[in-house]
Order: sequence, then C-alpha cells, then structure tokens
Amino acid sequence: MAANHDTVERNIGLMAVLIVIVISIAGLVEILPLFTMTETSKPVAGLKPYTPLQLEGRDIYIREGCNNCHSQMIRALRAETERYGHYSVAGEFVYDHPHLWGSKRTGPDLARVGGRYGDDWHRIHLIDPRAVVPESNMPGFPWLETTALDFSDIEKKMSVMRTLGVPYSDDDISSATAGLANRTELDALVAYLQALGHAMPKR
Repeated sequence: MAANHDTVERNIGLMAVLIVIVISIAGLVEILPLFTMTETSKPVAGLKPYTPLQLEGRDIYIREGCNNCHSQMIRALRAETERYGHYSVAGEFVYDHPHLWGSKRTGPDLARVGGRYGDDWHRIHLIDPRAVVPESNMPGFPWLETTALDFSDIEKKMSVMRTLGVPYSDDDISSATAGLANRTELDALVAYLQALGHAMPKR
C-alpha cells in the first residue's frame, strides 16, 4: 500500500488523473440527484412566471447591483423566519435564471418583500432611501424615474427563458410588449420587487 502511495506521489500526471476521477465521481454523486428530486425541479403551488414588466425589472435589479447587497434566501432559522417569514424553498426559484439567493446582507433580505410595502413607498425608497429609512446607507437611484424602459428585446428574453423551462406560451411572448410603452425603469423595478415571495404562506 505504501509503495502504491509513493508511486502516485512521485508521478504528477497519474496524481492529476486520479484527482480528476475522484472529483468527477463526487460531483456526479452530489449533482445528479438534484435533477430527479421534485423538491428542486418542480415549482411550488401558486408560483407564476414573471410578467414582461417584472422580467425587465429583474434585469435592472441585476444591472444596478442590488443583489450585491441584498440576498433573496431566508434560512430555516428562527431568527430568520421571525424577521422575514417562511424559509426559502428550492421550488420558489425554478423560474429564476440566474437565481439571486446571495449571501451578502448589507441591506435586508428581499425574498418576501413583495406586498410588504406599497408601490409609492418603493418609489420613494429607490429615489431617496433616507426619506423613508433615515439610517439607511443604500444609495439612491433617482435616474430610474426618468429613464424610459427599453423593452426592445423582451420577446427574445422570454423565448430564452422558455428554453430554460419557464412556461411562457406563444401568446405570452407575442403580446409581451403590450403595456410596456411609456413605462420607466423605476416602474419595472418596483413591479419586480412587488412580485417577490408570494408563492409561500405569509406570516
């Protein structure tokens, strides 16, 4: 046994091959079951795909780096569920590509923020956070209110999402631009935030 170990240690090529084999087997053991588990691949009851406006808002959320300071995953700990509500489950995120779970919480978790505040509150908060939360260190995003929403590629986005498993119909895609004219980026971002967390029971 010791001789075999010495052979592996002295032969860097053999060691590299064995490392790749071990990592590959371990990866398959960990990853493959996830594709067959309904808990990770089946949407929870009541989960709806994002509307075109919400989908555009999600892209603005990512573009502006909101996910760098806000997580969207509530852990199954009492301190978390007492503050934010029901813990997050995988079935809530099957339509999210990419997911925005995150781990950094400079600001609070947003997994259950939908419906917690009104649209006007969100608009004021995004333009001037300290107007509603005096101790906030979040930057303001006033330009979103005056920037027209660019939805020129929304049909393509929805087609790609359908390829990834989001159940958009042909009618959903062909009518995607309806109602997006004269909307601002702020409208879209607020619509996205208001869509978060409705699939699970409220506290």
